[in-house]
Amino acid sequence: MAITVTMPQLGESVTEGTITEWLKQPGDAVEIYESIAEVTTDKVNAEIPAPVAGTMGEHLVEKGTVVPVGGAICTMEATASAAETSTPVTENLPAEKSTPVMEHIPAAAAAPMPVAAPAASIPSGPTGTHLTPAVRMLAAEHAVDVTQLTGSGIAGRVTKKDVLEFVQRRDAAAPAAPPEPTGGVAARRAEAAAQPAPPTPSSASGDTLVPLTPMRRAIAEHMVRSRHTSPHAWTMVEVDMTKVARVRTKQRADFRKQQGVDLTFLPFVAKAVVAALRKVPTLNATWSDQGVLLRNDVNLGLAVALEDGLVVPVIKGADRLSMAGIALAAADLTDRARAGKLRIDDVEGGTFTLNNAGALGTLMSQAIINQPQAAILVMDAIVKRPVVVEDDAIAVRSMMNLCISFDHRINDGLGAARFLRSIKETLESIDDSAALW
Repeated sequence: MAITVTMPQLGESVTEGTITEWLKQPGDAVEIYESIAEVTTDKVNAEIPAPVAGTMGEHLVEKGTVVPVGGAICTMEATASAAETSTPVTENLPAEKSTPVMEHIPAAAAAPMPVAAPAASIPSGPTGTHLTPAVRMLAAEHAVDVTQLTGSGIAGRVTKKDVLEFVQRRDAAAPAAPPEPTGGVAARRAEAAAQPAPPTPSSASGDTLVPLTPMRRAIAEHMVRSRHTSPHAWTMVEVDMTKVARVRTKQRADFRKQQGVDLTFLPFVAKAVVAALRKVPTLNATWSDQGVLLRNDVNLGLAVALEDGLVVPVIKGADRLSMAGIALAAADLTDRARAGKLRIDDVEGGTFTLNNAGALGTLMSQAIINQPQAAILVMDAIVKRPVVVEDDAIAVRSMMNLCISFDHRINDGLGAARFLRSIKETLESIDDSAALW
């Protein structure tokens, strides 16, 4: 029986993947869940497992092709026994059958990840059956109540094909809808479609065209989408880090001896950030048309610069960690990010992002919000310079700029200013004997 294998959902915000290597060639024997292709996304590398046992068929796309989620990538000829018990697409693979590894996560393991949308807008399947993220997002996008559908998958599971067929029947029978009010989704899409395509740059002798990597292309798309989605506003404060620098110098050697990692300035700022987010919860939030979704957990994303791009691994439950816990988690995520060993779970679920651009020597930075979050904070370099202190005296202090970019739909300047003031007060009032673990 011939089946078609499709590009699986490789994380909650991933919409496409690039086939970087075919691990099985046409005619090769394939065991169920054996890896058939390597895929690269803007976040991680992954392997696509075979949904059935059988023989590899035709490669429908060449190596290096960018394929959207749900797009066909190859065919397989299933054995008779496999055809009787297996589904023809990877979206219905049971996650418990996969074996995740550090740098290559089988796509089946990624499928059950939640989608970034309010729970109320994403219905569950009939009688509580599992829905894949791709099906959930498709149903939410087209306002389909999947409990009214009869699933054609295993055990009556609703598939993307079921949702699309329902939408096609519904739209064909429905009368023409009135024009959407200005500013609606359809209006924004029409406006975007009407925009002229950017001109193709002309090249001169000696110019070199560098092909876009999947990461570079995805970063570009994410940044453009963020600027079009969120009305960005910025504000900043300068923080006297002299006391923090003194604590760090005093405890640095013991910290490395006991924890095994260097004590940088980042965990001091991160700890102050998570405390400030509890005071201003609208900055630990997501916008939706139904309202502002306040996140219960503080999952702190850390922007990590790589030679060929940027990734944002996430410290889950950062508000429940000590400063030492944050330092250990940050060191682990940063090391694995630079080694290309992040897991899918490492880059999902962030609720707020902290960017330590100061490690690169920057003095004043404005970042673009990491969708669908409400804000992003940049800590710049700590520089000694003369400042006016008490009684108009001039002293040399260790100063740092903090700049927050925030979604003006969710927050106004008051909330952003309170947030920065909280961080500033925490850092400037740190006790020399502060417990770090």
